[in-house]
Amino acid sequence: MTSLVRGQKFKLSDVTRSTVLHVGLCVNAPPNTSVDISCFGVDAQNKLSDDRYFIFYNQKQSPCGSIKSLGQQGIDSEQFEIDLSHLPPLIQKLVFVITIDDGGSMSILNDCFLRITEPRGNEVLKFCFSGTDFGGEKAVIVAEIYLKDIWRFSAVAQGFNGGLSALLKHFGGEEITPLVSSEDSINQSKSASQVNMKKVSLEKRIEKEAPQLISLVKKAAVSLKKVGLQDHEAKVALCLDVSGSMYGLYNSGTIQRFAERILALGCRFDDDGSIDVFLFADKACNAGEMKIGNLHVRLIQQLVDKNNVGGGTSYGPALSEIRKFYFQSKSVFPSFFSSDKRSTPLKAQLPVYVMFVTDGETSDESTAEEQMRYSSYEPIFWQFMAIGSGGFNFLKKLDVMPNRYIDNAGFFSVDNPDSTSEEALYDLLMTEYPSWVKQARIKNLIP
Repeated sequence: MTSLVRGQKFKLSDVTRSTVLHVGLCVNAPPNTSVDISCFGVDAQNKLSDDRYFIFYNQKQSPCGSIKSLGQQGIDSEQFEIDLSHLPPLIQKLVFVITIDDGGSMSILNDCFLRITEPRGNEVLKFCFSGTDFGGEKAVIVAEIYLKDIWRFSAVAQGFNGGLSALLKHFGGEEITPLVSSEDSINQSKSASQVNMKKVSLEKRIEKEAPQLISLVKKAAVSLKKVGLQDHEAKVALCLDVSGSMYGLYNSGTIQRFAERILALGCRFDDDGSIDVFLFADKACNAGEMKIGNLHVRLIQQLVDKNNVGGGTSYGPALSEIRKFYFQSKSVFPSFFSSDKRSTPLKAQLPVYVMFVTDGETSDESTAEEQMRYSSYEPIFWQFMAIGSGGFNFLKKLDVMPNRYIDNAGFFSVDNPDSTSEEALYDLLMTEYPSWVKQARIKNLIP
């Protein structure tokens, strides 16, 4: 076994003939210290040109499977399995890093090490380091495996004061280079080298504060990627029918579980980790936010109990309340009752995606139709979901109604939200919205 010191470089072929290796990092930190261990796969220019090769707690392996996070293994706090023979030519270097949160710095670490073992467990290389090697840095590049004619190893131990953000910048992760896209591209593409630091931070919060959302967020991401909206940003609202006929769905927790699915979508669309909740029956109200910080099993029921909006079913007040919430301040009119009747386009930096849930037809069809026509001039998309086996003819009408500035609605129905898989639900939610995004840009509603 070969022991290295800081700054030393070594040919891997001098210690092993295997191209499949396990890279383990043992990090000894004080209790309650949040430490993350990651691997960057970068190109010949030392840039993260494909963010799928940034392997961390929420992205456990590269698309080709040549880099995998195995988690904690024995004495290793984190272990990576790498297959050098199957890395794509783009990846010329693997960089192993440690970052620390919660106000700490690398100086608080005790004795640590990085070691390389062969698949059968034979340790071939070890590099030891400790917090005494650093000061106030919040991130450190521990070591690199890089291609220079042959694969080599470098013991680096280089610190960064800015933590993960500084590392991403160092590897080009904050560059935005628009990709060449076709005329029909739905999404204004960002460079694959960009890693959204706010979303990385949000994902860490989800893991700590609402781990039940992790699987949902990943499934939402898959559906968004299918339609080219993986980098799309939007505000998300959930509008819930709380009329008497919905009581059983609330009491059983069905609506709570459904709301968590929508919150997961909101976490992919927006980095604030929240969605706005609106309730309606005869009347409507803004009930507040559902967010990862206040998520618990009875949150939706508590919002319903707190807000009395009657017992019937009227869509008009809900449509009006939501439009007022998002767009009143953007109106040149001082009164919402004047700006309610919109006939010219209103542009906003972010669109609004509204998940509108009901189990019954409305008692104010003409008012609802007017609201839909007025809102078609605004950057807002209405996704109607009906619960039950009824015909829901009026909702179908809203989906295809004429005389709108833009088609601003979609519709589908389910017998029960619990009977629809998460994957199927997210695909349904993205059936018509991508087309609206494209048209909204053409119609100058969003950038």
